[in-house]
Amino acid sequence: MPAQASVASPELPFTLHQLRMLVTVAETGTISGAAERLLLSQTAVSLALSQLEKAFAAELLVRRRAHGVTLTATGHTVVAAARRILAEATDLYEEIGGRGEVVGAVAVGCYPSLGPSLVPALLDGFLRRHPRAVPTLDEGPQETLEHRLVDGTLDVVISYDLALSDSLAKVAIAQREPGVLVAADGTWGDAEAIDLKQLANEPYVLLDTPLSTYHLASITRAAGFEPRIMYRSQNFETVRSLVGRGLGWTLLLTPPRSELTHEGTRVAMKPFAQKLDPVDVVVVWPRSRSLSRAARAFVAFAQSAGG
Repeated sequence: MPAQASVASPELPFTLHQLRMLVTVAETGTISGAAERLLLSQTAVSLALSQLEKAFAAELLVRRRAHGVTLTATGHTVVAAARRILAEATDLYEEIGGRGEVVGAVAVGCYPSLGPSLVPALLDGFLRRHPRAVPTLDEGPQETLEHRLVDGTLDVVISYDLALSDSLAKVAIAQREPGVLVAADGTWGDAEAIDLKQLANEPYVLLDTPLSTYHLASITRAAGFEPRIMYRSQNFETVRSLVGRGLGWTLLLTPPRSELTHEGTRVAMKPFAQKLDPVDVVVVWPRSRSLSRAARAFVAFAQSAGG
């Protein structure tokens, strides 16, 4: 039986390294920013972009002096495909080089109030299951975390499903019921449940982030009042300590594991008398980007572990 003739694959006129440079330029918005991240010269990055444009016989970027670069329509198409190719190449390398194990980095972002009670157990459990993975953690405001997802410095973010961009894919890993945090030894400490309207004239302690402000406004406006914000802090433990001193109340989605504040006063989380909609805790990532094998494993573990 005659041997079948092999079909030779054409040699591609570009490399994975060039695709990585294009994606990095798209994420940083400038050639200089991409060069800095990749530890290359701007000349090397510019040359790679020119070679890619020659290979595709199309303009991929519009270079604007002092204003960075903008992707053309073709550029958007090539970048989206390049991300998929790079993710698949990384998965192939990790699958073979890691002998089937999950290996490699996964950069995780987290909204601060979720961090203390949720993330340590997730990271610990993930590492126990996948000891060759390398997860990192970065906490910050939701807007900052979303920017870091877009520019590629984070793979996934753990946050509440509130005011998220439509450009993000998401999976729910837990659910939280809104409650009110009060001083355990104060006026409301013995209450079984608290009517939201009874708090209209009470001082409020705000966790001063856009997400917390958004959620507070959506709930109190539905109840017919504006909160009397007296104290603001971006530090969750400062908020708890102010509440523990009886200086106000705060809306809370994540129950504290301990009633003791950092300075030793006591707080208590009480349910609202009204039925309020629960809020999902989600893991999110850009819809336009394929997750690495390690990032997919982290998402799967977070779903199975819950919150």
